[in-house]
Amino acid sequence: MDLQLRDKKAIVTGGSAGMGKAIARQLAREGCDVAIGARTETRLREVATDIAQETGRKIIPLVVDTLDGESIKAFVRNAADALAGIHILANCAARVGGTIPDSMETITDEQIMKDFEEKFLGYYRCAREAAPYMKQAGWGRIINLSGGAGRTPGTAISTPARNIASVSLTKSLANTLGPFGINVTAIYPGTTITEAVLERHGEQAKRQGRSRDAYLEELRQRSVIRHLVTADDVAHVVTFLCSPLSISITGEAISVSGGVNADMHY
Repeated sequence: MDLQLRDKKAIVTGGSAGMGKAIARQLAREGCDVAIGARTETRLREVATDIAQETGRKIIPLVVDTLDGESIKAFVRNAADALAGIHILANCAARVGGTIPDSMETITDEQIMKDFEEKFLGYYRCAREAAPYMKQAGWGRIINLSGGAGRTPGTAISTPARNIASVSLTKSLANTLGPFGINVTAIYPGTTITEAVLERHGEQAKRQGRSRDAYLEELRQRSVIRHLVTADDVAHVVTFLCSPLSISITGEAISVSGGVNADMHY
């Protein structure tokens, strides 16, 4: 299937690792030029070089701090200048799980505010800065990575709230930007195998006196589909949502979690 993404211009925050990196790579594989943003310049440059060599596309590494509004403005402006426009924004820059620990007994007001500034406000600021370029092009896609805690909060305070807020933001932006040819969609990833998650699983396996492979196999067998969702799996879904072929999908929150949630959503 041709996703009709060749020569589209994309920006991906959190693009130096995890799901952001996988999304940037998959967009480039489909023919997009991509600006990736994160806080650490050295890692950004390494990832940009790797993706560019694999795909032959233009990959621009740009430092951005999504807790800083002026940094976001500079990131989007510099990305648009380097790419000659913006068609796609993937908002992926937020710490996994939010602030840890995240319980009523331990979390502070300041930590909650920082969580919301990073994810909800950071996502909104990126969308606000990128939208004029999409309007100029007459077409666009914005994808917001939420998180499974938005549907299964457990006892966490800040993490589920910021994820729910990002989904509400998605719907509001979809309603606002739809008339300009811009679709906005949220993704609910569950526990996803990334570099950081593999490291945590390895530490957990070691504490149990087991190999990491044995630990992962047990998790795999306990999953509904006998498969652990990877960053690449999430990237495939996001890339389709970035395609012109996804014209009928906007304002929705789509779970990419391997069926781990026992609840039904109508």
